[in-house]
Amino acid sequence: MFVGDSMTIGSTGDFTWRYRMWQHLNAAFDGPHRIVGPRRTLHDPAQDAATSHAYADPAFPEDARCHLAGWGEGWLHMAPVIGDAVRRYDVDTLLVSLGLIDLGFYTNAEQTAENVREFVTGARAAAPHIRAVLMPVIPNVRAAADPAFGAQCTRFNELLAKAVADLSTPTSPLLLASEPADWETDRATYDGTHPSPWGEHLLAGAFADAMHQAWGVGSRYRLGEPATGAVPSA
Repeated sequence: MFVGDSMTIGSTGDFTWRYRMWQHLNAAFDGPHRIVGPRRTLHDPAQDAATSHAYADPAFPEDARCHLAGWGEGWLHMAPVIGDAVRRYDVDTLLVSLGLIDLGFYTNAEQTAENVREFVTGARAAAPHIRAVLMPVIPNVRAAADPAFGAQCTRFNELLAKAVADLSTPTSPLLLASEPADWETDRATYDGTHPSPWGEHLLAGAFADAMHQAWGVGSRYRLGEPATGAVPSA
């Protein structure tokens, strides 16, 4: 199940990194798999609501569109609901990209890290053997322009790494994904924050590579593939 904020739900006309991961799993995962979650839509800027079904590839299957992501939602919002979602959809793996919205509007680094721990506790209460890959807050235009905010992002990423180290167990492993290689905001985003098609590939690749390296899931991500919606890596 994909869990995230605006970078994960995506906006009208996006492919989304969820779509790139679905493509990758279809090509690289040797065995059955399901993408699950309570939501399937994109954020529609015209309505300022998660009402859009206009993915860039209309052939993206309905079942594969499932997620638990929301525009303006962070660890603060997901921690109270993750247990129910994990239980309801029988989730065994979480791919989580959260934190930027928390630090930008709701909580400081320490408070956000506490919500990470609450999130993990809630997920494990529903599924004791659940595993998860957690993405740190990646470079963005506000962090570059606002030193105080940038410092909060750096501090949170340190606390996130500590939480992963403290909370990971052999029966319920946690991974900290690496910041996507080659993430440059002018190319990887369309507005300094939200991923461009190239950025979608980079995010999916960071999750895919973490799962492959630690758990032997699938293969390493091949940037720009599969062909549908591909962005050349050169």
